[in-house]
Amino acid sequence: MIYVLRHKTTYAYESPVTFARCVLRLTPRSSKVQSVRESSVMIAPAPSHRSRRTGPFGEEVLTVVVETPHRELVIEARSVVDVHAGAIAASPSPPWEEVRARGYGSAGLGPEDPAAYLYPTARTPVIPAVTGFARASFVPGREIVEAGADLMTRIYSDFVYDGDATDVSTPAAEAFEARRGVCQDFAHIMICGLRGLGLPAAYVSGYLRTRPPPGRARLQGADATHAWISLWCGEETGWISLDPTNALIVGDDHIVLAIGRDYSDVAPIDGILLAPGDQSLKVEVDVTPREEAGPRPAPLRDKSADRLGS
Repeated sequence: MIYVLRHKTTYAYESPVTFARCVLRLTPRSSKVQSVRESSVMIAPAPSHRSRRTGPFGEEVLTVVVETPHRELVIEARSVVDVHAGAIAASPSPPWEEVRARGYGSAGLGPEDPAAYLYPTARTPVIPAVTGFARASFVPGREIVEAGADLMTRIYSDFVYDGDATDVSTPAAEAFEARRGVCQDFAHIMICGLRGLGLPAAYVSGYLRTRPPPGRARLQGADATHAWISLWCGEETGWISLDPTNALIVGDDHIVLAIGRDYSDVAPIDGILLAPGDQSLKVEVDVTPREEAGPRPAPLRDKSADRLGS
């Protein structure tokens, strides 16, 4: 499935901003399950400095500095991505205890290796109550894919999706206690449980294809970013991605933006600015299959867009 993606973020400031430094993770990740055909990031006002690098988990990072005084900052990322994840193989996966031993014995330090995703972080600490919740799915000798899918389904069944219950800084322990939250919370909770059992688990940010009701047009800008997890299931099976918000084994409807240990590693935009007063934020996201996409919108006035692909 080929998707046309648009992710537009608009910051409006009460007072003029004289300096802004932004770290952008808005270029989708290329891997064996998806290929980025085109990607561009456009910023207005135009930055005075840009630098691009690959982060420690394989994410594309663009750092920009804006020194033109402004009361509005617009960052728009557009991409064309070919997703070809397919269905996972039906062959048996190893027992989860065996995968745990292999993970701790892994010597690799690359972004696809399990070592970086084994240990707690500030957002995904070991929480005994969450570990206990996860343990009910990981009975002795159970195949790891089956156990992981069971944990995912239990989070989906036992927790309520509530956009007002948490915010971006809510600790996983608090969301777990409330049994409420959004995709970020459910991903963090699942990762806490898996790592509490000694299993490598990664946080995945990206987009989810949504389907409008029959006969209704797709609403422009109405999609959103999404989060799920990826569980390492041993060398033969590899990484299996699970979406606890929707109780789905991830396939061609999910587009990966970045992978890390938790949300802090993959935040689409972060940085600093110099200005007094309040600010407001508006985010618009479109995830459109290419056959449904209309003519491309006109580019922003920043003609010096940072581009990848062909």
